[in-house]
Amino acid sequence: MAGDLHAQMASGEVGAQRLRSLCNRHHLDDIEALADEIITRSEIATRASIRQLPAGTYRSQAELDLTDGSRINIVCAITVDPVAGEILVDYEGSSDASASGINVVKNYTHAYTTFTVRAVLNPELPNNHGSLAPILVEAPVGSIVNAVSPQPCTARQVVGMFLPNALLKALSQIKPEQSMAEGSGAVWTMQVSGQHPDGKPFITAMFTYAGGVGARAHKAGLSACSFPTGIAAVPVEVVEASAPIYFHRKELRAGSGGGGHQTGGLGQTIEFTVDTERTWQLNAVTSRLAIAPEGIFGGDAGAAGSFTVNGNAVTTQARITLQPGDHVRLDLPGGGGYGIEGSRP
Repeated sequence: MAGDLHAQMASGEVGAQRLRSLCNRHHLDDIEALADEIITRSEIATRASIRQLPAGTYRSQAELDLTDGSRINIVCAITVDPVAGEILVDYEGSSDASASGINVVKNYTHAYTTFTVRAVLNPELPNNHGSLAPILVEAPVGSIVNAVSPQPCTARQVVGMFLPNALLKALSQIKPEQSMAEGSGAVWTMQVSGQHPDGKPFITAMFTYAGGVGARAHKAGLSACSFPTGIAAVPVEVVEASAPIYFHRKELRAGSGGGGHQTGGLGQTIEFTVDTERTWQLNAVTSRLAIAPEGIFGGDAGAAGSFTVNGNAVTTQARITLQPGDHVRLDLPGGGGYGIEGSRP
């Protein structure tokens, strides 16, 4: 049916009557009723999976450090109610909103929370209102996970992508074999701007890099990848074509994944310069430079990250002005290990 319908839609032949005819031919009298049935079944299945979990409140926290040395604490409590078939995730105790643009609004927190919970609980179910309805989220108003205007949210991915690290620690107390160790968290974003020799300006779009993902019970962590986004890096050729940037190195960071029964994913090392005779600006968002991603169930921590210019650590969140020939090096964190080496999960 799908191919038949798509072909006729492309030719402009399908109106309401034709669509109804196609649905009837395949015993679909009402597409709305079908959608309602899928959503209803998804909610029933999600509640059923929650009812198989042990009742209780499971608490955890995870700490994130930023380039300027500031630290963010994400505190969460996951309460399982098997009777109602519901899970409540409460972020009471998390850090207040930041002056930097890393805050997230509640719907962003809700999205990253429900994705992580469902990845552990029932990833085989479709993602819709029904499968999300039994997962409730609370967060203190004005906190870093429930920002309100005018609290800035430009770099909201930093905290948003870090939330799963705290959640997975709590979930590991409920379903240990479906959880995983801490990963690097947010992707690192870079933006370069400056002027060509003739004075014409150039600026890149944000280009991104990921560190290592935490290990799981039966699999090593993914390298140079991110959870939960799985975002891919912009190819160096694309970045070099958009501005006078020259990449000297882009490779996996050997030994950066934490050891254990399963090892954490590797971070990566990137080095670049900008071919210019004028000063240029770098807007960089990095994290986990001091606090390494933790292992779980006895696994080792991954390596913390490093962000340097000419071998000197950068210690500011603000845009920096650099000189011709300045050499930028990024060492992204590795993921934590799962379990003690030689043990069985």
